[in-house]
Amino acid sequence: MRSWELTLQLDRGSHQPLPQQLVLAITDAIRHGRLEPGAALPGTRPLARTLGLHRNTVVAAFDELRAQGWLETTRASHTRVSGSLDFARDERVPSRGRAKTLGFPLRPFENSSRSFEAAPRDVLDFTGGLPDARLFPSHLLARAYRRALKLSSGKALAFGSPAGSLLLRERLADMLAARRGLSVTPDELLITRGSQLALHLLSIALFRPGDVVAVESPGYPSAREAFTLLGAKLLPISVDDEGLDVGRLARALERTSIRALYVTPHHHDPTTVTLTARRRLALLELARRHRFAIIEADYDHEFQFEGAPVLPMASSDPHGVVISVGTLSKAIAPGLRMGFVAAPKQLLSTLLAIRGQVDRQGDLGLENAVAELLEDGEVLRHSLRARRAFHARRDLLVDLLRAQLGDALTFEVPRGGLALWARVSEGLDVEAWAKASLQRGARFFTGRQYMPSGRAIPHLRLGFGHLDEPELREEVRRMAAAMPRHQRSR
Repeated sequence: MRSWELTLQLDRGSHQPLPQQLVLAITDAIRHGRLEPGAALPGTRPLARTLGLHRNTVVAAFDELRAQGWLETTRASHTRVSGSLDFARDERVPSRGRAKTLGFPLRPFENSSRSFEAAPRDVLDFTGGLPDARLFPSHLLARAYRRALKLSSGKALAFGSPAGSLLLRERLADMLAARRGLSVTPDELLITRGSQLALHLLSIALFRPGDVVAVESPGYPSAREAFTLLGAKLLPISVDDEGLDVGRLARALERTSIRALYVTPHHHDPTTVTLTARRRLALLELARRHRFAIIEADYDHEFQFEGAPVLPMASSDPHGVVISVGTLSKAIAPGLRMGFVAAPKQLLSTLLAIRGQVDRQGDLGLENAVAELLEDGEVLRHSLRARRAFHARRDLLVDLLRAQLGDALTFEVPRGGLALWARVSEGLDVEAWAKASLQRGARFFTGRQYMPSGRAIPHLRLGFGHLDEPELREEVRRMAAAMPRHQRSR
C-alpha cells in the first residue's frame, strides 16, 4: 500500500540540528496519534524530497529512531513505526494543534432516533422494515456502473443537474406510470440520496419556524425529526384499523391551520394498515379546502403479498395537493440510498434550488447504472423474486410467533410490507421485554419509538425482510427465552 506524503514542521532558523528536529517531529507524530504502531513511513528519498532535506539528514534521523525503538525495518526493507509501541488511546499526548472539545455553544438538538442506530454485530435485529441486500445480484449493478462510467466519457464524474440523471428520471417516470398509476414527466421528478433527504428538502421548501405539520400517531420517527429540525410544530393524528383518522384531522382543522400532512397510506408505518378509499377521498377534499400539502410516502409499494397494491393518492390528485416521496432503495438494496420526489414543476424548481445548496447532486454514474437495470427489466425481475422470498419469510415469522410466543402477541397478518405490528398481552411490560431480549441478542422496536409523544404503548414492530430463515428462527427463540417466566408458563 502506497503511503501518503508525510508533512512535518521543521524550523530552519533554529539552532537545533535538522536531524534532531526530524527525530522530535516523528516521535511527536507517534505520541499524538498521527502515526499508529505499525504504520508505514515514506522511504528516505521521498521524505527528503517532501521536506526539502538532504537524504543523509533523513537517514541519520531514521537510524536514531530505530536505535531508540521508535521505528523498525521489515524484511522487505520498509520502515514502520514499531509495533511494540502499543499506546492506549487515553495515554496519548493531546494534540497541540487540535482541541478535543468545542470552544463555542451548540444549538440544542434532541435526536429521538438513537434507538434506530445499527445493532451490535452479534445481535439479530428485527428493527426497521428493510429488504435483504443479500438477495440483489450486486454483480449486475457493478457491471452497469462500469458501463455507465465508460459510456459517459467522464461526464458521470462531473457536475450535472441537481434533479439527477435524465436517463433515470425517464425510466422512473415509465415505472411510476405502469406500476403506480402516476403520470409524471422527467421534469417533475427529483432524484435524491434516499427518501430522508427528500423529506429534508421538502421541509426547507415548505416550512417556516412555527408552522404546524400533522403527522400520524404512531408514525415514522425520522419524518417527524426532519420537520422539527426546521422549527415546525407537530400535530399528532391517531391511526386506527382504517388508517389515519381523517375525521379527527377535520375536527383539528376547525381549531388550527396546518401547512402539511405527512402520511403513509399504503402499508402504514408502523401498523401496516391501508388507508381506506373513503378516507382518501375525504383527505383530498380537506387538503383542497384548507390548502395544505399532503406529503405521501409510498415506500414499499412493490411488496404486496395478497391482493393488488393500492395506487398512491398522487395518482388521482385533481387539486395539486399531493407530493409523492418514494425510494428505489427498497426495490434494490437499502444501502443504495436513492429516493425521489414527484411534484408539479413549480415546487420542483424550488426543491432544485435548495438541493443545489444542500447536496448539489447525487452519484450520476450510479443513477445511470440503475436506469440501465430498470430499462433491462432487472429491477422488476429482482422485485418479483424478492417478493416471493419476503412472502415466505412473513409466513414463517407468523408461524414461529404463534408456536413460541403463544398468546403473548396478537396481530393481523400484514397483507404487504416488510414488518409486522403486534399488541402484547395485558400485564406484559414490552419495554422490559425489549431490554431483556437485547441482552440475549435479539433487538426489536417497541411502540414507544413511533409515538410523537414518546408515550409507551403495548405494541412492538418486527421487521422480517432482511432476515433469512435460520435468522428468523433464532431471533424468535431469543425473544421467547427473554420473555418473563410467568408469561411463558401461560
